Amino acid sequence: MELSSTAVRTAADIVLTVHVLYVAFVVFGFVAIIWGAALRRGWVRNPLFRFLHLGAIAIVALQALLGLPCPLTVWERDLRRAAGQDPTDLEFIPRLLQSVLFFELPPEFFLALYLGFTALVILTLWLVPPRLQRRLPQQH
Repeated sequence: MELSSTAVRTAADIVLTVHVLYVAFVVFGFVAIIWGAALRRGWVRNPLFRFLHLGAIAIVALQALLGLPCPLTVWERDLRRAAGQDPTDLEFIPRLLQSVLFFELPPEFFLALYLGFTALVILTLWLVPPRLQRRLPQQH
């Protein structure tokens, strides 16, 4: 069964949306950690959130360090080609989402950005450590 070009284009748009959400989690997650720590919010010490956040940026930094392309970028591009769509000829929303993700800068810039951001996330783990153990209820 062969998918229609519209279905494949829609799949490419979904991959692009997931990519934007991934970046948003990394960027706004960091902002939320700083904000939550400043306001002494307990959720900021949630280990699942904190280690998922670290893992998300560490994957990006490792890929850049190894010189590997982002699999979401590759997947989206391949889907658009399979749909016969020129990746530069997009409708408004996909074009807007791509403008949030992609910039014409040297790879060294992005490598430094990703490594620096990873270092900042690690620093927040040290300054605002997650709670790894549950507190036991007080015995009376």
